[in-house]
Amino acid sequence: MSLATATASTASARLSTASLKDNSAHERTAPPGSADIFAPAAPIEFTLITSRNAFDALEDEWNALFARAATSAQVFQTFNWNWHWANHYLSGAPGGINLCVLAGHRDGKLVMVWPLVRERVRGIAQIFWMGEPVSQYGDVLIDDIPDTLPALKDAWNYLRKHAHADVMRLRRVREDARVAPLLRVIGASASNPQTAPYLDLASAENFAAYEQRYTSKARRNRRRFMRRLEEQGNVRFARIHGGGEARTMAERAIDMKTAWLASRGLFSQALADKRLRGFFADVAESASHPTGCVVSRLTSNDDIAALDVSFACKGRLAVHMIVFNLAYEKAGVGGLLMEHCISDAFDEDIATFDLLAPGDAYKLEWADSTIGTNDWSQALSLKGSAYVEIYLNRLRGQIKSTLASVPKSLRKRLNSLLP
Repeated sequence: MSLATATASTASARLSTASLKDNSAHERTAPPGSADIFAPAAPIEFTLITSRNAFDALEDEWNALFARAATSAQVFQTFNWNWHWANHYLSGAPGGINLCVLAGHRDGKLVMVWPLVRERVRGIAQIFWMGEPVSQYGDVLIDDIPDTLPALKDAWNYLRKHAHADVMRLRRVREDARVAPLLRVIGASASNPQTAPYLDLASAENFAAYEQRYTSKARRNRRRFMRRLEEQGNVRFARIHGGGEARTMAERAIDMKTAWLASRGLFSQALADKRLRGFFADVAESASHPTGCVVSRLTSNDDIAALDVSFACKGRLAVHMIVFNLAYEKAGVGGLLMEHCISDAFDEDIATFDLLAPGDAYKLEWADSTIGTNDWSQALSLKGSAYVEIYLNRLRGQIKSTLASVPKSLRKRLNSLLP
């Protein structure tokens, strides 16, 4: 997909953050003789970014805000990640996916970015995270300001007035996300609770010390798998940072994931979308706007046995895909590659090895702990209320449960009918 051209002008409406019912977060009394350090915070001026040109113009400010204020868990809120997403997923056409990024400036400095897009689906205008379906966590970028929650409330009020949407739906919001307190305050509906397992690599000096937390049985099993694989021929690990080889391996990883799903009678609409393939190929190659992508590969006699596609950010490695060749399904190659990636992470100053949601059993075997995530939704109109209550909160979960209970053989037949 080519770059979308600017199709809508930047909204000119501005909203002051001064109009809060509770001004205590803005106004404090300075002690006698002190400087005016407790003066009311300047208002935040909000702008709705709706054109590609306006989004691109925000690059330097966005990067500066991320560098000084973002957490490592906001790896999917970098400008570069969303730039690549826009290249592949942004429509710009009426009714398609269009930008709805909320930018907030205070005293001329960007202090908040709420990365959203807008799309009309089945007559319902929805705003949701920019980055879907490739982003795994969603959040608001906001500076370290004393009035964080009041500022987020004002941002929400601005969206309600200017986004012209029926519903806001925000997937995979971590419990510790900057936006999470706001979603609870405004009474948004939480659904689809999941856990995101992670490894705390900062708790050990090196991999040799870290791996002692695993049972001796688990370590013996991996050594046994490795010996058996080596008996079949040459075994090699590679860690690829950018370039054509990384691009090819990212595409191969998608093929392996698709094949694995098909072998179990499963289907992913997102994986079947050619835009996802193009997105991962570009971020892996890193020819422009690097995202911290690292592709790891395990080969046996030059045959690709397993692949990993991860993203490094501020001491966190987010493992987006770890897949294996079905020909090696019984050889434990996924675990061998995982072990090698964890060992390499120590050499790359990675403190958190993030396996992302959902909390699958194999992830929990590796992880030290988990953090919860939720999907959140909030109606913005009467029509949106019906959509949230009837579909998002009730029918969607029932449909997923029904599909999960369908026998594997029947799922395969149903999937064969899908385009």
